[in-house]
Order: sequence, then C-alpha cells, then structure tokens
Amino acid sequence: MPEPHNPEATSWLSVIGVGENGLDGLSSTARTLIAQAEYIFGGARHLGLVAPLPQGRCVAWPTPFSAGVQQVLALRGHSVVVLASGDPFFYGVGGVLARSLEAGEMLCLPAPSSVALACARLGWAQEQCHVVSVCGRPMARLRPFLQPQARLIVLSADAQTPRELARWLVELGLGTVRCSVMEALGGPNERCRSFMAKDGPPDDVASLNLLALDVPAEVTEACLPRCSGLPDTCFEHDGQLTRQEIRAVTLSALAPRVGELLWDIGGGAGSVSIEWMLAAQGCRAITLESVPERAARIARNAQALGVPDLHVVQARAPDGLGGLDTPDAVFVGGGASRPGVLEQAWAALRPGGRMVVNAVVVETEARLVQAMQEWGGRLTRLSVARLDGVGGFHAFRPAMTVTQWVASKPHSA
Repeated sequence: MPEPHNPEATSWLSVIGVGENGLDGLSSTARTLIAQAEYIFGGARHLGLVAPLPQGRCVAWPTPFSAGVQQVLALRGHSVVVLASGDPFFYGVGGVLARSLEAGEMLCLPAPSSVALACARLGWAQEQCHVVSVCGRPMARLRPFLQPQARLIVLSADAQTPRELARWLVELGLGTVRCSVMEALGGPNERCRSFMAKDGPPDDVASLNLLALDVPAEVTEACLPRCSGLPDTCFEHDGQLTRQEIRAVTLSALAPRVGELLWDIGGGAGSVSIEWMLAAQGCRAITLESVPERAARIARNAQALGVPDLHVVQARAPDGLGGLDTPDAVFVGGGASRPGVLEQAWAALRPGGRMVVNAVVVETEARLVQAMQEWGGRLTRLSVARLDGVGGFHAFRPAMTVTQWVASKPHSA
C-alpha cells in the first residue's frame, strides 16, 4: 500500500495565516515552519506579529506586490514561508501564488478569516452572507447585493471606507441600513461598533477594519430588481436604448451563464451589457460604441448599476472587433446592416455560442433574412404597445416593431 501523501515532505513554500493574536494563534507546526524557514515574506504587520520566531531572512512585501510574488517564486527549492492575514485563500496571497505553482509545492495553514470572525461576533450564518471586497475595487460592486433583508460583509480598503460607504448608501436611499464596523478582529484591540448609515461611523475607526451591513426589509424601492428587464428609468440615455420589454426578451435569448463574455455591438446606453453582467456571477461584457458621448454614458450607467468592470470600447464595428477576447455570445443592437459586422462577429463567436440581433428598419431586416439563410437560427417579430393619453382619453400607442434573429453557432462551424 502506498504511503499517504504528506505535503510537508514535498512543499518548499509554506503559506501561513496569522491572526491578530499573533503567536498565540499559531499551531506548533506553523511555529516550526516559521522558525526553520530560510526566507519569511509578509507585511510589516505580519512580521511583527510573529517576532521573534523567525531565524531566517525576513522580507517585507515590496511595492508593487507582484514584485514580491516574483521574488518568492525565484526562491523555488529553498524553504520559504509567506505570512498572510487569516485564510490566505480568501481574497489573499494563496490564490495568487497557486496560479504559478503545482499543488504539491505549497502547504497552506490557514487561520480563521476576518469574515468567519465577524459572522461569529454577529451571530450570522456565513453561508447566508455576501462578501464583497472594496480593497482596490470600486464601491459600486456592492450595488447588486443590496437587497431587502440581505447581509453583506464588506472588506474595507482603509479607515475612510466606512464613512465613504455610509455616504454612498445615503445617496442610494439606503440610509436606514444598519452597519457594524469591526476592527482588528481576533486581537487584543478588537472593537465592534454599530451605526445607521445616515448617522455615519465613529470618527476614530482604525485602518484595519471590515463592515457588516444588515439591509432592512422596507427598502425595496431603492434596491435593483434581480431579473432581466430593468425599468428604463434606471438608465441615463438619449433615446438610444433597448426598451424594457424588448430587453427582457433579448437577455432571455442571449442566455447568460456564469463567467461568460458578451460582445455588445452598438451599445447605446449599455443596457444589454449591464443586465448581462448582473445576470450571473462572473459574467463579462465588452461594449462597442462609436459616439463618444454615448460611450461615456455607458460607463456612467455601469458604475451606477453595480458593474463598473464593463469594458467600453469607443469604436465602430467591424473595425473595433479585432483583438477582442473570444465571445460566448454576441448582441448587435446597431450596425447590423453594415458590411462585415455580422460576418466578423459570427466568425469570432465560439462554437456553441449565441448571436442575437435586433432590427427596426427594413434594410437590417433584409440582412437578417440573409443571415438566417446562411447560418440558420430563427426570426421573431416583437411588438409592444403602451397605454398613453389621447386628449381626454387613453389608447395603446405601439412602439416600433423589432425583428429579432437568434442563432447558435454549431460546434462543427
């Protein structure tokens, strides 16, 4: 019978989670690894927490952080320890290093994460909370998770984050959110203090903190619906907008799945790209828009609706399509009749991917008939009428009819 795998026997790199209680929270194995390592990397705070244990050379993380990662990787074959906060594989250095290493090269000894400690203090079930980091990331990423009765753990960037977050919540109409600022969790200087967003945090918040947000039930109108077809009023636009009902059908046809990439050609207000990114975790989108004012407007809409990572390319298709990452789906909301647009987009689409094109003018409709004859798919005509005033009476006023072509690219194409 083969011997059981012992990671300590083959690992040259040990990644050790350190809590605010320093040496008191380390196992005997962790202490031995730190004491015997030739090199010990960590932030100045981490190195201070484990002093005077290291006997080897202590190296504080340089700027940029990526330079330190390269220093660690260059020491392959030596005994190296990397110190990290709490769980190194939770928004930590563990995941960064693992991208460049075989599993057997690294041993990880985690400590309780700050999220685990926060939930333990609050009595919250960790699996029922959303965790969002705003360390080097836009605060707007929180927007989709702010739902009635939601509980969020927010990893802060610094001492200013609680005040900036509270101010932002008030601007969204969420001033009644109950916030808890939690500092130095697990250590002798731990503090947990609560406040309403509209009242603001205490003035003496430490730089090492996280926030817990408890969203009340009665704030429904200030929260984004989690479905396709957001109200048109959610978007800043100049009239160039895929309307709510058509947008809902369009998103259904595009069928976003976790981690997929959309090309949105002729972005307009960016509504389809934004809702694509909101639809499933990790969904990405690249929007092409040739009009500078509209490109800037798309970026503002993306920021306001919680998907600031939307990639806006100011270019005219098909010229702007070259060099973009391979899409899983393509939506063409404008420019479909332009020579080369559909051809280049179809060629770029990965096998099994979906293409959806909306047309309102007969010239584009004619092009879609040709596309269906060449690549298959289906054509659907969509009509929407909304009730409107006519003098002292009311009547349904029809919007322009939309012809929609939907096709999936065969795996043999």
